[in-house]
Amino acid sequence: QVHLKESGGGSVQPGGSLYLSCQASGSFDHIGAMSWYRQAPGKERDLVAEIQWNGTPNYADSVKGRFTVIRDNLKNTVNLQMTNLKPEDTAVYYCKCDFRSLFIVNTAWGQGTQVTVSS
Repeated sequence: QVHLKESGGGSVQPGGSLYLSCQASGSFDHIGAMSWYRQAPGKERDLVAEIQWNGTPNYADSVKGRFTVIRDNLKNTVNLQMTNLKPEDTAVYYCKCDFRSLFIVNTAWGQGTQVTVSS
């Protein structure tokens, strides 16, 4: 129904930056909220940032002031600008979107992209 593809992950030093992108494709009538989650080994998959259909963002306290979530409704993308990265940001980052197709509401997840922050 909806396929999400993340890109932009990699390895950086503390204080570095990365720009994650997520492209949505497939069949849908409407994509609502789009968000980024992350999961470190042995941890739960936690919300990092989300952005509503109208552009209103919300961030986890741990990334406020460092990350910026951006969406492009024409391109069906959601991006995450990550700055001043810290070792504790190391995780697999997943894109998620809420979508509606033929009045059926569902959620799609990407495959994840690895972000590693180390010296």
